[in-house]
Order: sequence, then C-alpha cells, then structure tokens
Amino acid sequence: MSIIGTLFIGLIVGLLARMLKPGDDSMGWIMTILLGIGGSIAATYGGQALGIYQAGQTAGFIGAVIGAIVLLVIYGAIKKG
Repeated sequence: MSIIGTLFIGLIVGLLARMLKPGDDSMGWIMTILLGIGGSIAATYGGQALGIYQAGQTAGFIGAVIGAIVLLVIYGAIKKG
C-alpha cells in the first residue's frame, strides 16, 4: 500500500475510533492519523500472528478500529496523568 493510502486508511480508522469512544478527545488531524495507523499496525500484526484473520479480510479493518480505540484510551490516560 502506498503512503497516501496508508494515511487515508489511518485517518478513516482514527475518525471511527474517535466517534465510537465516548468522551471529549481534543486532538488534531495528525494525532488522529497516527492513532489510526498505530491501531491498524497493531491489529494487523496481532490478528494475523494469532491466526484470527488473513490479510485483506474485513475483520482486519474492524480489528484496526478496535486497536485504535485501545490506543485512544491509553493516550487519554497518559494525557490526563
């Protein structure tokens, strides 16, 4: 995947994670993209390593959103502390 494609998927995943997690998450576009990319990477490698899904499956996108939500919760905890 190209860098532009990765950034776009990261943005979509990050925005979905911010919509699904309740609360006030004041961060900019770059942080949203980084959060989405981080969630995507963690979920992709983690899910494939555990044999939950293969590359290109829809479960990978869902896992990326869940991974981004987890990163969002961790980011919020660190930011408050």
